[in-house]
Amino acid sequence: MEENKSGSVKDFLDLVKRSRRGKFKVYIGMSAGVGKTYRMLQESHALLKNGIDLQIGYIETHNRVETHALLTGVPVIPRRKIFYKGKELEEMDVQGIINIHPEVVIVDELAHTNIEGSKNTKRWQDVVDILEAGISVISAVNIQHLESMNEEIEKITGIPITERIPDKILELADEIVNIDLTADELIDRLKAGKIYDESKISRALDNFFQSEKILQLREMALKEVAHHVERKISIEIPKQIKLRQERFMACISTNNKTAKIVIRKTARLASYYRSPWIVLYVQNSKESGDRIKLDLQRHLINNFKLATELGAEVIKVKSDDVTGTITRMADEKEITTICIGKPHLNLFQVIMRTAIFNQLLKHISTTETDLVILS
Repeated sequence: MEENKSGSVKDFLDLVKRSRRGKFKVYIGMSAGVGKTYRMLQESHALLKNGIDLQIGYIETHNRVETHALLTGVPVIPRRKIFYKGKELEEMDVQGIINIHPEVVIVDELAHTNIEGSKNTKRWQDVVDILEAGISVISAVNIQHLESMNEEIEKITGIPITERIPDKILELADEIVNIDLTADELIDRLKAGKIYDESKISRALDNFFQSEKILQLREMALKEVAHHVERKISIEIPKQIKLRQERFMACISTNNKTAKIVIRKTARLASYYRSPWIVLYVQNSKESGDRIKLDLQRHLINNFKLATELGAEVIKVKSDDVTGTITRMADEKEITTICIGKPHLNLFQVIMRTAIFNQLLKHISTTETDLVILS
């Protein structure tokens, strides 16, 4: 009882902390020069016009003329000066931001590593502190700085990336905005001197700024933002009002010929709708490993392989409750369409003999799941 109480209190405290925490918006891009800082400053002006108390905690314009011009009229919290190895350097003043406590603060270069001796090693940790203090943050980062993609991107670009942010930071974000350009647009910006000064343009074109590399990075950035939207939908939108994404489940048995038909036709349906799909095999006690005929087992394994090659997730469940297993998996996986074979399918014969088919129809009639019988 005491454990339940303490768990309940902890849940409530977490809820209170989340409600007090500032909102977090991240601009993400495939590379430098796509316009993340420019867009942050544009948004700053719009928020200031709407009476929001916004200040710049840290911004890096890289002396880009158009971006630098947008600094005019946006209040800036002075940076903290630090002497390091005989040089005077500047860092974002996290405590100063918390003390001044604007409603919104702009924090550029999310993956930046702080000077030795700072409270936090990384700027993303500073952002977490600012959010916890109840201040909303607008920040920016390039896709190559994301920890989980770091190695893959290094293979694409051939450039080691030492400054990284953990994926969980993007999971904290309330909103992620992808700043997208085509490869040609980005290269045109580079050639026009809008990203680097003239002395660096030629080398950049020979290395990082090549169409095939930019296209791959662009795809990764788009996918990351899409994943973020999917996560938000699954967490925040009640199941009953979500947009219905098609998800197919092919139910197969040891009947080799029909199983192949069901797998191939379901694969085509899933491809048409560009949707995920699974193949479900319910193994009853009569088909356990030591009882099933060797030829049936071999065909079954080949069908699992075929399904995997066609892009399915294969699920094998041991159970004599066929209906219960099908309906449970359909619910768990949010299946919209169950695909089974024609009456000569072994599974279908089992269904007819034991009234499982009627039970399945009864369950399906209470949901929005469709049943497709494939010939």
